[in-house]
Amino acid sequence: VQLVESGGGLVQPGGSLRLSCKASGGISLVYVMGWYRQVPDNGGRELVAVISRNSSTKYADSLKGRFAISRDLAADTVYLRMNSLKPEDTAVYYCHADLIVGGRPGDSWGKGILVTVSS
Repeated sequence: VQLVESGGGLVQPGGSLRLSCKASGGISLVYVMGWYRQVPDNGGRELVAVISRNSSTKYADSLKGRFAISRDLAADTVYLRMNSLKPEDTAVYYCHADLIVGGRPGDSWGKGILVTVSS
């Protein structure tokens, strides 16, 4: 199973980015997909947002209104639209999926993609 993130990079404060993550590799079904982030050299991963197959979403309270998660079920892809970015949003963003592979439930993480918010 592979989760491949794309869309990160450098953006100025107030700008926007859209992250994408595609799951592939013998997957039977993907349940929940989501995004977590980790500030370099500062603790563990924190929830950004998750989305279920029926499009039910959950966000970190501090990010509601600025970030929006969506998914393409047919493509096993999840997106994260990030608006009004702040320097404190700088982090490595990780994609996560709860899925079934080979008839067995499990989960998988992407390798992470860096988002830097700086002028």
